[in-house]
Amino acid sequence: MARLSVVNLSSLTGKAQLPTFDPANHKVGIVHLGIGAFHRAHQAWYTHKLLEQQGGDWRIRGVSLRTAGVRDTLNPQDGLYTVAVKSSEGTEHHIIGAVESVLVAPENPAAVIDSLCEENVHVVSLTITEKGYCLTNSTGELDPSHESIVHDLGHLESPQSALGFLIAACRRRMQTAMPGLTIMSCDNLAGNGAKLEAAMTDFAALVDPALKLWLKDNVTFPSTMVDRIVPATTPENKAAVAAAIGVEDQACVMAEPFTQWVVEEKFAGPVPDWAKVGATFVADVEPFEDMKLRILNAAHSTIAYVGCLAGYPTVAEAVADSALRQLIDHMMANELAPTLQMPDGFDTDAYAKSLLERFTNRGLPHKTRQIAMDGSQKIPQRMLPALRHQLNQGGSIDGLTLGIASWIRYCEGVEENGDRYAVDDPMAPLFQRINAETQGDVSARLESFLALRDVFDQTLASNNTLRKKLLFWLTELSEKGVRAVLAERIVPRL
Repeated sequence: MARLSVVNLSSLTGKAQLPTFDPANHKVGIVHLGIGAFHRAHQAWYTHKLLEQQGGDWRIRGVSLRTAGVRDTLNPQDGLYTVAVKSSEGTEHHIIGAVESVLVAPENPAAVIDSLCEENVHVVSLTITEKGYCLTNSTGELDPSHESIVHDLGHLESPQSALGFLIAACRRRMQTAMPGLTIMSCDNLAGNGAKLEAAMTDFAALVDPALKLWLKDNVTFPSTMVDRIVPATTPENKAAVAAAIGVEDQACVMAEPFTQWVVEEKFAGPVPDWAKVGATFVADVEPFEDMKLRILNAAHSTIAYVGCLAGYPTVAEAVADSALRQLIDHMMANELAPTLQMPDGFDTDAYAKSLLERFTNRGLPHKTRQIAMDGSQKIPQRMLPALRHQLNQGGSIDGLTLGIASWIRYCEGVEENGDRYAVDDPMAPLFQRINAETQGDVSARLESFLALRDVFDQTLASNNTLRKKLLFWLTELSEKGVRAVLAERIVPRL
């Protein structure tokens, strides 16, 4: 079967929605660091729609910061790929033409810096996951002892981190009197723009005090809130896309119909007018960030850990469990929504209801283990702010603490039937040591996890109400198993 490319686009007519613009007629205006599936189904989706509507030189050059996999799938396809929008009613296939090409940073760091310094590039966006920012979880500040930051400070001509590439490019732009950049985090990180700006400022100060001042005057870091469920693409997905569009597509991604993008209006120069195609430009993103991180992401993480322990491979299967769904419904209404301060007129209850409907989409099997990845990085952002609020206000914390206790239990890497699995987390080696040292001692394991300052700060870790609740749930999970806990403890309480 032929491979998707510009040459065979015309042969797909009637089988997929094709670009209505000629990609070759549009220059690159955006460099994106971390060009994974989410970016291709979200920011590149919006950019594609904008190019269709009004044109402009806003194509995207992607950068893979570690491996060549995305480059090797996208470049042979001239940057084209399919977004398969899957719902319970069926699938739509959209061929996306926003991506020009992909660079692999470890292979050619100079080419990445050159791209960031092209005259027509005005925007840099990032989806590098929480751990890619090299921050200390407990403070949210740059970790100057992080091995990638230490490397980059000594080898700025060949950086390893996303921040290192940005600093190298900004230094060259300063030295050559080029305009600044709009650098836009699109990761699930609370206050992502402010955190990126603070980390970049600290990094710049270590490199050159003049660069720190230049950043302040020439570079902006708008915060964003992004939302679209994009599960990992499987071989079965690729086969289904090929059957639908008539050519092989090694770069296709799956996505739900829903998509949302809220962007702070804080730009250093020209940016695409994504508001024309459904994005929302606002003065303050924080309420929307909090809403998404707490209601959607906190619920998602709880579903992932409870669902994994209960043996549910996908989110849709997990929320089909009436007890688990009651837990999530309770969390949203009584433990997460009360922590928010949304703009007047915003219907938080309707938002929560729409999330539960999205979670039941069986056309999009979102793996619970995929969501469970990197819990040590996600939980401080997704669950702990709401937990602090509820503790301070004396509110319900049953769901939040069961979710956190399920994460601690999940980090043992052993299913309730005795089968083992790999825990995908930067702190996994530490979890293995804790598990070995505290085997069979639930209380000691809890103490070891609460002592992880990159996850729990001292104030939270020493809160007696929290400690008692977590110990209760961990003991219940250890002695009875998660299904019994849901049936015997959660349902009667609700």
